[in-house]
Amino acid sequence: MLKKQIKNLWQLCFNDSDAFTDLYFTHRYNNDVNICIQSGEEIISALQMLPYQMTFCSNEVPTSYISGACTHPDYRGKGVMRELLSQAFAQMQSQGVLFSTLIPASDYLFDYYRKNGYASVFNYTEENYFTKDLTLNSKELRIEAVTDFKEDIYNYVSHRMEERPCCIQHTVADFQVILTDLKLANGSIFTATRGKNICGVAFCYPNEQTLQVNELLADNTETEQALLNEAARQWKCDEITVIRPLKKGAEKLHLGMARIIDAKKVLQLFAATFPQEEMNIELTDDTLAANNGYYYMNNGKCMKSGERLPGTHQRLNIEMLTLKIFAPLQPYMSLMLN
Repeated sequence: MLKKQIKNLWQLCFNDSDAFTDLYFTHRYNNDVNICIQSGEEIISALQMLPYQMTFCSNEVPTSYISGACTHPDYRGKGVMRELLSQAFAQMQSQGVLFSTLIPASDYLFDYYRKNGYASVFNYTEENYFTKDLTLNSKELRIEAVTDFKEDIYNYVSHRMEERPCCIQHTVADFQVILTDLKLANGSIFTATRGKNICGVAFCYPNEQTLQVNELLADNTETEQALLNEAARQWKCDEITVIRPLKKGAEKLHLGMARIIDAKKVLQLFAATFPQEEMNIELTDDTLAANNGYYYMNNGKCMKSGERLPGTHQRLNIEMLTLKIFAPLQPYMSLMLN
């Protein structure tokens, strides 16, 4: 009954296709990750907290991805979602989650989530390629389009993503959902194999007259170009857009946001990774009172105090701290069904 009510609210609030909605509520939704607010018998606001691991400061840490956050039109502008997020943060903190992440559905929502402590930290850039400029496929590479799950493809993708120092990771179950969504969009994974070993993977989605590659992982530039060239040939397109992690000097495009849930644990990991950083922080968090206090980073360790110690302090709110922590890490997320 609860699942049906949440699905009805989703369909009222979002313009997703029936096929995508069915995919989400079959493979992603369950009551354990859902949190909602009711008015009488009616559910007026809901969201799901989807668990993901993220590489962070030489560790894999638990995060909670906010999905399907919505409020019935009759109850918007009354603080209902703010209350729901507050309840979600408290639940995350009790479960040992370090970060909450999300992708705003509209540009104006970036400001809304900033007011709830989120910072815009997951960025990307777009690179456009014309097929006439791509290197032709090497005879040593075998390239094929795939839409079904194969363990060796998942293992390659997972390994390459784990190499990224700050990146949302995907489980086998996540990967299978990604493939199902890819099929709904009439897309394909292109794989490059040298001998018996996979050496490149491209997640390709048709986009009007062009082709969009939402993730491109390869051992070298030659393999990248061979993948793009074969994908363009099969789709008979002249131009390809590749979504990539942000590079120095490239145009920054905003994708997702993060919020620190457990400041002490995050700062302890950050201090151990950057022992040269020395900071005295006076932190305020309007939603999670447990984060409020004074933090002292020195020689790779972080101490928290309820009282201010002598010295100069940086006064930061939770959004500012999130920005500061992620600045040297270039966090990235992809293949999130956004």
